[in-house]
Amino acid sequence: MEKKKNYQKEMERVMEEMPAEKIPRLLLHSCCAPCSSYVLEYLSGCFSITVFYYNPNIYPEEEFYKRQKEQKMLIEKMPATYPISFQAADYDSEKFYVAAKGLEDVPEGGERCFRCYKLRLMAAAEQARTGGYDYFTTTLSISPLKNAQKLNEIGEQAGREWGVRWLPSDFKKRDGYKRSVELSKEYGLYRQDYCGCIYSKNRSVRR
Repeated sequence: MEKKKNYQKEMERVMEEMPAEKIPRLLLHSCCAPCSSYVLEYLSGCFSITVFYYNPNIYPEEEFYKRQKEQKMLIEKMPATYPISFQAADYDSEKFYVAAKGLEDVPEGGERCFRCYKLRLMAAAEQARTGGYDYFTTTLSISPLKNAQKLNEIGEQAGREWGVRWLPSDFKKRDGYKRSVELSKEYGLYRQDYCGCIYSKNRSVRR
């Protein structure tokens, strides 16, 4: 049986090997402000970061823009050693529904979620390549409900396809999720009670 990778340690190794004379540029895909809070606190001393808000899975449309607004507000408030900028893609939910077709009844955390990861990480890799970034990664691994192994496998694949370096991560490690909750309270962030898509929303309502 293949030994499970420790992506936190892999990320630390990559960061240790980065040349000190250059500030690398990182495209950080973000699902929401609360998940990005600890990640930005952790990485902003090592990278010049652009937060890329691309989440066609979010339902309804008003929720998409509410989370986008919170993300921009957090970036404006958070202190950072190096600049943090923001980019947002248009709301295009049809891409998510095409990716999720036939998997509507699959439990959360299964193949539908993996396709959603791929949709967003491929878009992030393309954006990172177009923008000439040194690395790209995502905040998604901070959630205890997200499969960090799968996220990193998809991120690595996207990086190979687009020719840009994937920064391995498992941000829930080292109490990252706990810290994100603390920062959310500190900045008064809106914390949603479902991942984002209509299927996760319906599941949260049924609980």
